[in-house]
Amino acid sequence: MSTVTTGAPDLVGRTLTTVLGHEREFAAQLHALSHRGAVDEVEVAEEDLPRRRLRLTSRAGTTYALSLPRGARLADGSVLRLDGEGAVVVRTRAAGRLRLRPLDPGAALRLGFLAGHLHWVVELADDPDGGDLEVVLQAPVEEYLARLPELLDAGRVEWAAVGRP
Repeated sequence: MSTVTTGAPDLVGRTLTTVLGHEREFAAQLHALSHRGAVDEVEVAEEDLPRRRLRLTSRAGTTYALSLPRGARLADGSVLRLDGEGAVVVRTRAAGRLRLRPLDPGAALRLGFLAGHLHWVVELADDPDGGDLEVVLQAPVEEYLARLPELLDAGRVEWAAVGRP
C-alpha cells in the first residue's frame, strides 16, 4: 500500500499538485523524454487511487509528496509532472478482488448496505446480470467473508471468484 501523509508536505520542490492528464495525451513528449531517461514512474496501489495526499517514492528513488486538489483523480497513466527536464507518470499496482454474488434481491440490498457501512472499496462486476459486487481487497479474504456469515451460511450470497482484475 502507498504511504499516506497526514500533514502538509515537507518536500518543497518535490510536491506534485496536479494531474496534467493521461499519458496518451502527451505521447510524443513522453517518448522524447524517455530517450533521455527522463521519465520517472511512481507506483500507487489501486486502493490508494482515490486519495489526494500521499508520499510516494519513484522507481528512480525520488520521494514526492502528492497533494492534489479536491476532485482530482489518479489512474494508471496519469501524468503528474511534465516539463523540459522530465516527467512523472503513475503506475498502478492492482489489488486482489473478491467477487460476491447475491442470490436474491434482499441479499443484494443487505450486501450493498454492509459494503457501504464497512467502507469497502467496491465496483459492480462486469457480468451479464449486473448483480455481482467486486470488493477490492485491502485485507485477507477471510476478514471480508467473516462479516457475511448470515448471508453465506443461508446460501443467499456466494463468493464467485477471488483474483486480480
